[in-house]
Amino acid sequence: MTIIHLHLVSDATGETINSVARACLVQFDVAEPIEHVWSLIRTPGQMDRVIQGIEANPGPVLFTMVNEKLRQPLVEAARRIGVPCIPVLDPVIHSLAAYFGVEMSGRPGLQHALDAEYFDRIAAMDYALAHDDGQLYSDLEGADIVLVGVSRTSKTPTCIYLANRGIKAANVPVVPGCAMPSELLTTKKPLVVGLTKDPESLVQVRRNRLRMIAEGEDETDYVDIESVRAEVTEARRLCSKHGWPVIDVTRRSIEETAAQIMSHYARHCELAG
Repeated sequence: MTIIHLHLVSDATGETINSVARACLVQFDVAEPIEHVWSLIRTPGQMDRVIQGIEANPGPVLFTMVNEKLRQPLVEAARRIGVPCIPVLDPVIHSLAAYFGVEMSGRPGLQHALDAEYFDRIAAMDYALAHDDGQLYSDLEGADIVLVGVSRTSKTPTCIYLANRGIKAANVPVVPGCAMPSELLTTKKPLVVGLTKDPESLVQVRRNRLRMIAEGEDETDYVDIESVRAEVTEARRLCSKHGWPVIDVTRRSIEETAAQIMSHYARHCELAG
């Protein structure tokens, strides 16, 4: 395994460059990167410190700087040091500029402006937290999406991820022996999606959870494989009865689950539209 220094330079929060770097690096299992994250780089003095860092630990540079006066010293320094310097946004920006027939503004951080979209995301986050794990049933009609599923099927983190995209998501647990709230069964506006998981995997996750909270696992249906199988089967029957789409999250990341949910949501909006 080759260890490399990777410098990620951004004039904003660094979210974009980090995502791009991770998406690319997973394609190379021969390299183990040491990431040097340089975010909110907006002055010549800050750029000088970045260049000093690259000189101390030479390695590829990925950047999303849009200010030409700041990026030029970075490109020249990388050339002098002898490391690749990759402007990851340039192909997209140049293609869009040619299509629109205008020059880009060159102002950093515009994607993080405090505009209506930003406040919509904050409102969605507040909604997800207030409607987590079956809270506030009476307000489910205000949701865009409602997730249902047995315990430990990643309902909460998926709701939080969706909220970060401006989607108001609530989640309702399926608990053995407990009826689902009538507000869920009669709601019309939101898309209801069931999340399920392979019973064996679910038992392992639940056991780990019990260990984390220092709870015993003896003589409990929560981690009994036959009880969990019956629990998962009953939850699937519930979703089938009401026509709710079901997503198996066993081998899916939160991001992949959310992407599948958004596909269902797009079709839901088209039908409602």
